[in-house]
Amino acid sequence: MHIFEAIESRRAVKHFDPEHRLSAAEQAQLFELARLSPTAFNLQHWRFVVVENPALREQIREAALGQAQVTDASLLIVLCADLNAWSKQPEQLWTHAPSAVQDFIVPLIDGYYRDKPQVQRDEIMRSCGIVAQTLMLAARGLGYDSCPMDGFDFAKVAELIQLPEDHAISLMLAVGKATQPAWPRGVQRPLGEVVIRDRF
Repeated sequence: MHIFEAIESRRAVKHFDPEHRLSAAEQAQLFELARLSPTAFNLQHWRFVVVENPALREQIREAALGQAQVTDASLLIVLCADLNAWSKQPEQLWTHAPSAVQDFIVPLIDGYYRDKPQVQRDEIMRSCGIVAQTLMLAARGLGYDSCPMDGFDFAKVAELIQLPEDHAISLMLAVGKATQPAWPRGVQRPLGEVVIRDRF
């Protein structure tokens, strides 16, 4: 599927075939494509918690206002990120870069994030938003649909997946085979309202 078609046809689908599962090869392809998503300083903060246990999915559904896609989608991914990825040997992610690049980038990482919890949190939310879109478009490319979700009890889901204290949840993503089309697309704001040239 052409990337433009994937963008135009991607919708937040609410109804999935509960009998369908993505193959191991399809899952691997989906996550390999996701890993190509950009992150600041190449930190790759994201962690993809793929919830497979049916009982755990039922508990998460209860924490998500009973939304059926939690249990019915082929994949339920809790998109999390490591708030402290910047401090966990980030130099390992730059070993293939020339020494001059490593010597420039690696010290910048510490200075950018240390003692700045809001910056750390803002960064992982940006990273998760980017990788979520990559996952949704990759799913369309494979012929599947998806639904990004934030309508759930974040604290409860964190407890259920045993989220480490230095991680945060950004959103959940359901991926699978749609059984009903998405609701009609809402009205898009006109370009003149959302595209600003130079200054407001």
